[in-house]
Amino acid sequence: MRKIILAILCVFTLGVAHAQEKEISIEDAVLGYYKGLYPEYLYGISFISDSDNFLYNDYKNGKIVIKNPANEVFQEIDFQTLKEKFPEASQFPSLETAIGDEMVFNTGNGVAFYNYVKGENTGSINLNEDAENLDYNKKIKAAAYTVKNNLFVATTDNSEIAVTQITNENIVSGQSIHRNEFGISKGTFWSPKGNYLAFYQKDETNVTNYPLVDITTRPATLKNIKYPMAGQGSEIAKIGIFNMDTHKKVYLNIDTSDEHYLTNFSWSDDEQYVFVAELNREQNHMWFNRYDAKTGEKINTLFEEENDAYVEPLFPAVNLPNKGTLLYMSQRNGYMNIYEYTMEGKLVKQLTDYKWIVKDILGFDAKEKYLYITGTGRDPREMHAFKVSLKNGKTTQLTTVAASHNIQISDDRAYILDFYSSLTTPNNYQIINTNKGTSNVILESENPLKDYKLGVTEMVSLKAADGTTNLYGRLIKPADFDPNKKYPVLVYVYGGPHAQMVTNSWLAGASLWMTAFASKEDYLVFTLDNRGSSSRGFEFESVIHRNVGDNEMADQLEGVKYLKSLPYVDASRMAVHGWSFGGFMTSSLMLRHPGVFTTGVAGGPVIDWDMYEVMYGERYMDTPQENPDGYDKTSVENYIKNLKGKLMLIIGSVDPVVVPEHSMTLLKAAVDNGVQLDFFTYPMHEHNVRGKDRVHLMIKVLDYIVEHNK
Repeated sequence: MRKIILAILCVFTLGVAHAQEKEISIEDAVLGYYKGLYPEYLYGISFISDSDNFLYNDYKNGKIVIKNPANEVFQEIDFQTLKEKFPEASQFPSLETAIGDEMVFNTGNGVAFYNYVKGENTGSINLNEDAENLDYNKKIKAAAYTVKNNLFVATTDNSEIAVTQITNENIVSGQSIHRNEFGISKGTFWSPKGNYLAFYQKDETNVTNYPLVDITTRPATLKNIKYPMAGQGSEIAKIGIFNMDTHKKVYLNIDTSDEHYLTNFSWSDDEQYVFVAELNREQNHMWFNRYDAKTGEKINTLFEEENDAYVEPLFPAVNLPNKGTLLYMSQRNGYMNIYEYTMEGKLVKQLTDYKWIVKDILGFDAKEKYLYITGTGRDPREMHAFKVSLKNGKTTQLTTVAASHNIQISDDRAYILDFYSSLTTPNNYQIINTNKGTSNVILESENPLKDYKLGVTEMVSLKAADGTTNLYGRLIKPADFDPNKKYPVLVYVYGGPHAQMVTNSWLAGASLWMTAFASKEDYLVFTLDNRGSSSRGFEFESVIHRNVGDNEMADQLEGVKYLKSLPYVDASRMAVHGWSFGGFMTSSLMLRHPGVFTTGVAGGPVIDWDMYEVMYGERYMDTPQENPDGYDKTSVENYIKNLKGKLMLIIGSVDPVVVPEHSMTLLKAAVDNGVQLDFFTYPMHEHNVRGKDRVHLMIKVLDYIVEHNK
């Protein structure tokens, strides 16, 4: 048995013993945001464009507050005043952005402008009542939007300029493509000066329909969605460019009949060129290409990347206009770092060479001497802001408190807004001078749980199944914890790519229901970030390639060994719960390692990877045709006869992400083999159960665990 190394990194008691009188119900914990059980939060805090002032919504006092970098109030705008200024808004107008002296509000019927210094309405843009995917351009006061599958632009003079008018329902313009993989989150991209609008377009003719049932009608009706399953037909992508002056458009001259991906779109600052990371469907070869924005013709390939496992471009290139070069983020050397290229594709230098993850490029100063970034730093459970010399890569850390920092930067890069929390610190806000390093405190939240009867949260470290890799976990103990007692355990698991459960943030990244459950039911709640999860580098994450589940489960079982080594753990009473990838992990652990857990609740579980989507599934598993043994090995239904204990599946009835067929496949296997499974569905919920119904969900999950984990 491998030696398990335990390092108690931090122990934090929530509240003071003599004040811990209140108890939190599961309902209150799930609705904690609305019950005042989360630390105070400054809603919508952001810099005003072209200014070092910042603003936020003070809902408690009914006003928008504008402050200067010294944290002094510059101006306050009463909500009632805004309601009177925008009577056409069906609800309270939502602040989109602020530029100089002007605020931009989404009124529901359109976009309206308000000069807050003069207290005057300064114009508006009307939108179609069915408008979606709003993308506002502050430079030219225009808004791109979609109506069904077509794209439009509205200005102060014209509310409906058609960019596309396509009647074929299989062709979708102006919306996110590739199922939001590769860092794609939207479908429109304004050029730097606002003269052009680039947009994604996808042809889903080759994508099969997947049937979902709408039970809100009488009788129930069929709702087909397009769902590209691994190894089957996928979408064909295009990129169009619309000229705001001539109202004409061109498409980039790219042949995507092979269903390859168009990702990480970006503009050159002079609007002459656009850049696209083109990735083959196999996802092991990427070409970073430059195109002429006026003609759509390809100019050159700046560089290529290949990897036997996969290449995953996630970030658009960033222009350095004074130098005429580009910055590109890549994990080609094992960690996400920054590389500088000329337009001709010559590598100028690798700007950073960290053994940790760069998360984002915030921008650079006017003289292009320094680059501002965010990254994990040396502790992957944290997030920090850094200033990097563009000349030699020398790096200065701007956020010094050990915590998870969320960062915004002013347009002139003179200040950053820093919102952070840690295990011992609720939400704190400060504004930092990037040149001097000095800061002013905006808000220091109080601990909203100080009067509640809760236990301690510990962060732990142990070795992975490979015997060398450090893994980080979180252990929540109940109130009145007694080391001489034996406690049952709930293991909460996710374990998949692009997710990190354990962070140095408030509650160590745990949901409040975990803390409440531990004390309410006298449980230990444990979570471990196994290999395959994020923020640890390419080797750590890509270990799952072609054999999803194997190494992740091996690491989770190391977590079980650690728990069993604790004298206060009842090893005969261990349960496991997870959602989505965590649902796959839960069901796999229950069936491929029977007897370890008495009880499992798998939410929205992937049961068979050949029924999951092309973009994500083929990256980590290749196609079913290329990797039949891998797909067969990971198919949960193949292990149904192994079940020992109780297992419940929970899904949303119209889940468009992990479609209901997954759970139905496992249920059928259970029936065919005479195995008893429990099942619950939330009618008309999608992949996550939200709103008030989430209270029902968590009570369902936790009651099941308490009842059967015996």
